[in-house]
Amino acid sequence: MEYEDLENNNLSLSRFEKMLNSNKLFFFDSNEFESIISFYLENGKIKLAKKAVKLGLDQHPESVNLALFEIEILIFENHLDKAEQLLDNLLYNEPSNEEIHIQKANIYSKRKLHHKSIESLKNILIFNSENAEVYSLIGIEYLFMEDFENAKVNFIESLNKDINDYSSLYNIVYCFEILEQQEKAIEFLNKFLNNNPYCEVAWHQLGKQHVYFKEYKKAITAFEFAIISDEYFIGAYIEKGKSLEKLLQYKKAIENYKLIIGLKDESTYPIYRIGICYKNIGNIVESNKYFYRCIDIDSQMDKSWLQLAINTNSLKDYNRALIYINKAIEINTENKEYWKLYANINIKLKFYEEADLAYQKIIDLDEADESIWLGKIDMLIKLGEFKIALDLLNECLEIFEEKSEILYRISGIYFSLNNNKAGISYLKKALKINQSNKYIFKEIFKVIYNYTFIKNLLDE
Repeated sequence: MEYEDLENNNLSLSRFEKMLNSNKLFFFDSNEFESIISFYLENGKIKLAKKAVKLGLDQHPESVNLALFEIEILIFENHLDKAEQLLDNLLYNEPSNEEIHIQKANIYSKRKLHHKSIESLKNILIFNSENAEVYSLIGIEYLFMEDFENAKVNFIESLNKDINDYSSLYNIVYCFEILEQQEKAIEFLNKFLNNNPYCEVAWHQLGKQHVYFKEYKKAITAFEFAIISDEYFIGAYIEKGKSLEKLLQYKKAIENYKLIIGLKDESTYPIYRIGICYKNIGNIVESNKYFYRCIDIDSQMDKSWLQLAINTNSLKDYNRALIYINKAIEINTENKEYWKLYANINIKLKFYEEADLAYQKIIDLDEADESIWLGKIDMLIKLGEFKIALDLLNECLEIFEEKSEILYRISGIYFSLNNNKAGISYLKKALKINQSNKYIFKEIFKVIYNYTFIKNLLDE
């Protein structure tokens, strides 16, 4: 029967388009026009839908359904006044037509008159209190008003009328989360699952609530029930894998992610997570294989280039690590973590000028990161740019106040510039604030530290 309906729809569509390409006028019954208009609207062909509506109303001027299609297009094009006028005319003759009230509500909603929209939708419940869609639409209007309690009540009512209304189920959980009622969400989902034990969406959402409370074992059990209910539920496998990682069960997580790949999922996510798991158990070679595999699928996946850089950096293969972090930065120039690693690698390669440029980039991205300011300053000190470093340290004093980490560096620079009086003054200030940080002076100013009078000052 469905195949026959499809055949008829295709035939009607073919005849309609043939009519448009000729000067002839064909007759279609109102059902045929409805199918033609629906097809065009679903495929975003608004102009053709409008032509079909016009010709349909010319042939069937009394058809309420065709008039409603005209109104739907007017609302889509934001011609709300005209649409409302046509709706009022229809409502006068058909006060119990649900679609008319829904479109009225749609207009009110577009005008941000959400209370009126709700009133219009409630009119439907007077003569059809079992309409799940109406409760869901009322819930959405309450969401627009950020009235999450009333939204939740209506989504629950919608789900009670239609247990397969997964959109409402998601919205119910969303409301619980916004209201910070995660415990009530768990209670609700358990109650729902008592009556619908094979609802994979409810199990999945229950698992996510347990994750919120860091109850990872309970979460895994819920995700496993979701998978039992639907073995192709990729989202449940992913969440189960993440929970296994939280429990440091990396080998089990790897097995889980491999099941996703076995389901012919083409996304890089499970492959990437396998790489992370191998990295966490110390198998860098196997880890890199999966990151390379990600890049083969998507060469613009900057996170995989980053992980390759981190892995090769840990193996002290700095030249290769530099190539990989450069790839990541080419794709995403605004991630300061990438620039930090770039600076770190360049320091190990003794490319201090490149490291200095990286630190400046990070400062431009996040002025409040004190460690980066100090990293840049240390680069300038290595390069012998004492005056520029001193200017930056004085800026640091304004941004981060007087901290010993800053003062030890100022002191060392003044000694380097042969201004011993200022050097001693700042060194005493630094020691007064925090003596345990005096190792900073020794590490950065190794030559000056060996001067007897400075050693005496530091050891007082």
